[in-house]
Amino acid sequence: MILDLEIIYRDEYLIAINKPHGLLVHRSKYAGEADEYALQKLRNQIEHYVFPCHRIDRKTSGVLLFSLNEEVNSLMQQQFQSNMVKKKYLAIVRGFTNDAGIIDYPLTNEKGKTQEAISEFKTLTQSEIDLAFGKFTTSRYSLVEVTPQTGRMHQIRKHFAHILHPIIGDRPHGCNKQNKLFKEKWNLTSMMLHASDLSFVHPITNQEILIPANESEEFKRMMKILNLNL
Repeated sequence: MILDLEIIYRDEYLIAINKPHGLLVHRSKYAGEADEYALQKLRNQIEHYVFPCHRIDRKTSGVLLFSLNEEVNSLMQQQFQSNMVKKKYLAIVRGFTNDAGIIDYPLTNEKGKTQEAISEFKTLTQSEIDLAFGKFTTSRYSLVEVTPQTGRMHQIRKHFAHILHPIIGDRPHGCNKQNKLFKEKWNLTSMMLHASDLSFVHPITNQEILIPANESEEFKRMMKILNLNL
């Protein structure tokens, strides 16, 4: 059971939490059933109805924004749909990524429609550790900052699998052998993808808003184990 949610931003119109790994945003036919949902949990915690402005994967931790009334929610939805909201993610991936890059690779959604999908990234740090894997005597990892330019389902996860740098702990898009290694060696059951920043123009005050979210303890633990020091 998850304790009270960490509220990282609040005014009279909007509220944001640092969503823990494993918590669904709300009920969804695509995500199955769960005992707890962020929407209901936050509503009960603050005793006020909330509206999700966007969604992040159940397996992803980090910034999740809600509005406190329907009018503001409609305005924020328009910003998200128009790509006016800037999102940044942190991911721990297998291998050495390029210093920076753009992944331009269309994705097909659950309805069979193929859509444009673009993710920009830059490598923050890399490490090579004394861990044999397959035919290699050592293992390489990268910590990347990702700025998606589009918002497709599982976009970052699919994009990094596509360029052969899968996110650690990602099932089903990642590397099953690598995930098994991390589970057996370090008891890792989380996915190493974190929504670290959300920035936008406030729909009522017109102020520039930046909402950062600290990495989870599990994400920090893996950064330490893999010597991915910023």
